[in-house]
Amino acid sequence: MGDIISNSKARRDYFILETMEAGIVLRGTEVKSLRAGRGQIRDAFARIENGQINLYNAHIDEYNFGNRMNHDPKACRRLLLHKNEIRRLELKVMAKGHAIVPLGLYWKKNRVKVRLALGKGKAEYDKRDDIKKRESDKELRRAMSVRLKNR
Repeated sequence: MGDIISNSKARRDYFILETMEAGIVLRGTEVKSLRAGRGQIRDAFARIENGQINLYNAHIDEYNFGNRMNHDPKACRRLLLHKNEIRRLELKVMAKGHAIVPLGLYWKKNRVKVRLALGKGKAEYDKRDDIKKRESDKELRRAMSVRLKNR
């Protein structure tokens, strides 16, 4: 099946230090909406509270054919990790500038999983450096392709 939703903004705004897989608690209409590919996690983040990890600002559209029991699109959703993983993450997040961000939602054996990343926030000059590097690589590839065509 593969990826359902990906978060392009996460790699632009954070240095990704480590990634992990987590389960997510969803209702039936949320799963049906995700099967249709209707959702976004661009502004989503995870926070550890009371020994549990929750996903905030993940928007899963209401299911079109749902009834009055349809879900809230912006609801806080619980993520499923082992206690020792949560404790390890909590210690790392206490460092200034670190955050837990979702990189994407994907299917694994008919279950929805979240690819989480521990990220350190990029400064504005880091983002500019990334853009310069990407542009120079693009120019280099373009020059190489022109050179190969002229042979």
